[in-house]
Amino acid sequence: MRRGLRRAVVGTAAISHVANKSAQAGAAQAQQAAAAQAQPAPVAAAPPAPPPAATDAMDSKVEQLTKLADLNKAGILSDEEFAAEKAKILAS
Repeated sequence: MRRGLRRAVVGTAAISHVANKSAQAGAAQAQQAAAAQAQPAPVAAAPPAPPPAATDAMDSKVEQLTKLADLNKAGILSDEEFAAEKAKILAS
């Protein structure tokens, strides 16, 4: 009878040990999952701004073309003169 009791105790201890290890592994997996969810999502970098020199040059061309158009509408420049000056500005 003693031998049967010992087997029962050892068997119960073995089952308890396996259950404990399994619970620890499950807890570790849960912690890893929580840590992965807690990390912030990567943020996409904003596209670089265009160089200011290009914007300033474009603004300058627009202003020059606007002045030429006004001179053409006023009759100060002929259509041929307007076209020639416009081509010069756009080529630069």
